[in-house]
Amino acid sequence: MDKTLEKENSDTHHHPQDAPQDAPQANPNTTERELPITDLIKGAKTEYLKIGVPLYEASIKCDWEDAYAILIKNPELVKYSITENGETALHIAASAKGPKHVKQFVKNLVDLMSKEDLEIVNKNHNTALYLAAAAGNVETVKIMVEKNKTLVTIPGGGGMVPLYAAALFGNEKVVQYLYGQSQGLRDDFWTNTSRGWLLEKCVESDMFDIALDIVKKFPQIGRVSNVLGVLARKPEAFREKESSNIIERTINSVSAFIHLKTGTPEKESEALQLLRIVWEDIVQMDKNDIDRILRGTQDPIISDSGRVIHMARLDKHLNKLQVETQNVTKDKNQVSKLKDLVSEHVLDMHDEIQLLIKENKMASGKENQVLELQKLISEYIVKIHDETKNLFTQKAGTPDHQAHKLQQLINQRIAKMRHEIENYPKKTFSSRVLFVAAEVGNTIFLVELIRLYPDLIWKINDNGLSIFHIAVEHRHEGIYNLLYEIGAMKDMITPMKDRQGNNMLHLVGKSAKEKRLEDVSGVALQMQRELLWFLEVKDMIPPSYREKKNEDDLTPHELFTKEHKELVSQGEKWMKGTASQCMVVAALIATIVFAAAFTVPGGYAQTDDKYNGIPVFRSKATFLVFVVADAISLFASSGSILIFLSILTSRYAERDFLESIPNKLMAGLATLFISIATMTLAFGVSFFVLYQQGFLWIPILIAVFAILPVILYLCLQFGLFSDIIRSTYGSRYLFKPKKHVLYYENPKV
Repeated sequence: MDKTLEKENSDTHHHPQDAPQDAPQANPNTTERELPITDLIKGAKTEYLKIGVPLYEASIKCDWEDAYAILIKNPELVKYSITENGETALHIAASAKGPKHVKQFVKNLVDLMSKEDLEIVNKNHNTALYLAAAAGNVETVKIMVEKNKTLVTIPGGGGMVPLYAAALFGNEKVVQYLYGQSQGLRDDFWTNTSRGWLLEKCVESDMFDIALDIVKKFPQIGRVSNVLGVLARKPEAFREKESSNIIERTINSVSAFIHLKTGTPEKESEALQLLRIVWEDIVQMDKNDIDRILRGTQDPIISDSGRVIHMARLDKHLNKLQVETQNVTKDKNQVSKLKDLVSEHVLDMHDEIQLLIKENKMASGKENQVLELQKLISEYIVKIHDETKNLFTQKAGTPDHQAHKLQQLINQRIAKMRHEIENYPKKTFSSRVLFVAAEVGNTIFLVELIRLYPDLIWKINDNGLSIFHIAVEHRHEGIYNLLYEIGAMKDMITPMKDRQGNNMLHLVGKSAKEKRLEDVSGVALQMQRELLWFLEVKDMIPPSYREKKNEDDLTPHELFTKEHKELVSQGEKWMKGTASQCMVVAALIATIVFAAAFTVPGGYAQTDDKYNGIPVFRSKATFLVFVVADAISLFASSGSILIFLSILTSRYAERDFLESIPNKLMAGLATLFISIATMTLAFGVSFFVLYQQGFLWIPILIAVFAILPVILYLCLQFGLFSDIIRSTYGSRYLFKPKKHVLYYENPKV
């Protein structure tokens, strides 16, 4: 094991903010850094206005001519503060992003300064290099480091070294350069924790090449960093990037469709390589340590005076009941008095719930804690009331025996309630790595973790749900489909319920997050997707759980109907609006082509023979094409009108959105396209009938322009049409995938 890894023994991981308390910093024995000379800023105002302000303006604009004219008269001004915050001209210029001549200005300025002058810090303890690194000016960073390499080890505000500051602000080029100057993060001021902070920021900013190099040098860094938590939130980092070559993309799509492997093997993403190195090390740890890392940090408990007051009042009510219960033992009518005491106590506790309800309406950031306390008191009231009632209903034994039993019951309930209050509020961990990944749909991340640690499928969150329940709640089919790969164990996972009594079917009965529905075109198709999810999960869970009720006394289907009432209404409105507009277009086309059928190009023959009243150009092939195209357009537009009319008159029940309504919309759009295309064809061909011999360019030109409306329709409506086909016929392949990913190489999801 690398000796440098032994420097950091603490298991506790602190998350760095903009200025972490213990960020990567230099040796504490380093001498105090040099401050700028403040004579100019604190001296005569006229002198500052004459020299300081022009120098500041020249520095911010990187105008070397103006700056040099000032500095040549007094070279010591490079060490002078020209702002109240202690910035020198180099501080100002190094952090400038806009000017074009920043590089040349800084180079000229640095040439006038000594190595020690570059170490001057402002009032925030930031060197010019630190500000340049934070601003992302890689060229100015190089200029300063080339003159004084010690600058990379000088921490800025909050103890952050320039490399960390550059990573924090996502300046990749600066990070790459400074990382190359960092001696592999092996200097004395680098600890395992500080390396972990840098690793996290690199991953957050998608600098996976640097992050991968860090974990290869220090594979145990995942034990003291939150890199797993950061990777869990980045599903896009694990997805295969599409090739920019259209031909290659087409070949890959076709080969994937027919389940063939062509071309070069899939290249693993850097994020996946990084995850494997970190996880392969973590999984060797003790189970409790693995759980600690996967659990993440505990959520902060919101402390407020209202909670303390409520706790004090609850304790007062419990003390009162306990004391009065003991006092009635000498009374002859102790049974009835005990009964009255319980009734009075129940009313007092009910008043506490009403106060909590009022507080919950005004709560900010503590709603969950207030609701938890409400539930705690409600359960206590119900249990003490019901158990007291049952005791009197049984009428077992003498009054003294009943009184003794009732006293025992009251004391037991009071003791249990005190225990609950002492442990309130319960510890929660909302940043659990597995459930964060499940929430954002990071399937490959979870697959890699489960491969080496299969028991992760049994982990539950603070609400008693598994990763599969979270995947269902957020509609991530990739994670849900892993249930098909774990065999009969799925029958023990799917029945799990949350604290409100919701099983997996209840969860899918709730409306999906708006962000997930945005991927589907049209409200009707969104409703279709929701129905597909509900029916899929219904088939997955054991039959006995399909009609189970939650705490709100709702079955899964009742909850689905309640949650999706608005979506059904919006879907109906969207479908009727779309059908109405399309039907108007279809009606116009039908009117035009019907009239065109009796006003043919060239007109009718006006002769006395047998051809009288017959079209003049009847013998031409182009005329026949015109007639056929016109007839097809009429029939297609008429069919389109009837289909859209049936959409307008549909009943719009929930199940109609599954196939009936989408199929009608797809048929209506298809027939409308056929009518437009054939109408355009008939129009274009009619000019070939009329213009010949020397005028052929006219119909050709018209035909070319006639194609434009057809192409325009395809471009504008193809997205909706393809979405309908994909949602209606392709969605059946969302679930029960043929290709397993859990225990196979290169999972593709």
